[in-house]
Amino acid sequence: MITLPSIVGAVKINTVAGTLTFGDTLNVAPKSVSKTFSGAGGFSTGDFHIENNLFSVTNTYDADINDANNAFNN
Repeated sequence: MITLPSIVGAVKINTVAGTLTFGDTLNVAPKSVSKTFSGAGGFSTGDFHIENNLFSVTNTYDADINDANNAFNN
């Protein structure tokens, strides 16, 4: 058996929309995939931040057919 040591410091969790794993992880295989588009400052994290966006345009065009295929992860 292989032991994977990990050191976890202070942790603050605001929201979990999936799986949260602490400790040893040898193989991570996602069961679902999604694509999200957001403008400037849309996914800002932290306790205190200031967003100054005069103009924001999000390009949602994607020429790829498959970006993150997970057919073999089930």
